[in-house]
Amino acid sequence: MDHALMSAIALDLGTTSIKAALMDRQGNLHHIVAEPASPINVRNGRYESNAQDYARITERVLKQCIAQANEQANDHPPLGLCSQRSSFLIWDKASGEPITPLISWQDTRGASCCDHLQTSVDTIQKRTGLRLTAYYFAPKLSVLLQENPTWREKLVKNEWLAGTLDTFLIWRWTGGQYFLTDASMAARTLLMDIHQQRWSDSLCRLFDIPRSILPQIKPSTGLNLPLDVGLTLQASIGDQSAALIASLTDNQTEALVNLGTGGFVIRSLAKGEPAFGGYLQTLVYQNDNHQAQFAIEGTLNSIAAALAPYPVANCCVEDLANSDIFCLAEPSGLGAPYFRNDWGIYFSRSVTDLTTQQIALLMLEAIIFRVARILEDFHYHVPLTQVYLSGGLSELPCLQQGIAQCVTLPVSHLQQKEASLQGAALLAGRLQSKSNHQTKKITIQYENHALSEKYQSWKNWLDTLLKIHRN
Repeated sequence: MDHALMSAIALDLGTTSIKAALMDRQGNLHHIVAEPASPINVRNGRYESNAQDYARITERVLKQCIAQANEQANDHPPLGLCSQRSSFLIWDKASGEPITPLISWQDTRGASCCDHLQTSVDTIQKRTGLRLTAYYFAPKLSVLLQENPTWREKLVKNEWLAGTLDTFLIWRWTGGQYFLTDASMAARTLLMDIHQQRWSDSLCRLFDIPRSILPQIKPSTGLNLPLDVGLTLQASIGDQSAALIASLTDNQTEALVNLGTGGFVIRSLAKGEPAFGGYLQTLVYQNDNHQAQFAIEGTLNSIAAALAPYPVANCCVEDLANSDIFCLAEPSGLGAPYFRNDWGIYFSRSVTDLTTQQIALLMLEAIIFRVARILEDFHYHVPLTQVYLSGGLSELPCLQQGIAQCVTLPVSHLQQKEASLQGAALLAGRLQSKSNHQTKKITIQYENHALSEKYQSWKNWLDTLLKIHRN
């Protein structure tokens, strides 16, 4: 690639891998470099990895990506950074050495804090657009400070710093000059009022976290920060937000269905349009004029883990709806808009006599029906014209065909494989090629009328289940 045609470099700070790529002025990615992230140690709900190793791997990936361009980079080319949300650490300000491991978003040590704050759930959701769960930064940090009172003192005295992964690396790469995060990352901490787009004193009091220890909130774009890794940070954003920017325009008639480790269904919100019906309100990004783009989001929890033991790749759409058994397929409980952990993986009656293939079909039905129900709710409030599928599980023909038959909307499969990298690079290079993504229309190959009929019955079954077990 002619380096003069390069618009930006993108860096994706993933949970399991770290990736970097160059983007040309047509919005195409080149020279993708990837390395596994430092391994995560799992013990009693704790998910931890070595923060210094993570930083060193990241810096090596960046250098390899620039070198792949086969010529010297221009002076400080623009960087777009996207990061796993809610993973964080505490480090020493003087030495830069981590005090804690990198604590993953998957870590559940904040559960006791969440239990303590159950009476404040509505207040938290109103201000943050989110539900109270241990995945986020605030509950985990709150527990750490309760368990280690001297840590609070060191943080308040500014001897130590605490922040999400983006904050740590930006601080590290600016020689300690900038202690900041962007609005999209701050919005996933449970400490930011997304309507005011600033840290909330009342939320900080609820979690018993001093506001003074939090980083400065900056826009997601137009940062213009020279980094000592030879780049200029122009954009920083959460990984899901980056993927959304690469996959959708900002109108409200398109929805993205991402099916991976977990799943989410998301569409943009019009200015001033609220979320509804228990769905999450996501701050996608804030531009350098401090204008924010919001989206509404429904979630499916841990679906990859639910499907992992079963031969789902061998399932066909014509075999769906061959049973009157209904299923829920979210091991850690129903996600948005229900937020119920009563059931996990649940069947309407015993499946002990079924084959693994038959159970796999029921699991796939459950995912198809949850996606269709969310899209139905979205479509009711603002008519949709297009649905896009992305993520590793969306490669399964059975899921593609099943969703296409249940939603009665045009469904296409996004062909891009590195949406987060692409979105981060687009923001950094200020390119307007979001709608230039490659798609493949899902054409229904087998009309399974029983599937759409079972979907209607499944909705009634779920509504009854929710009503019977309502808290």
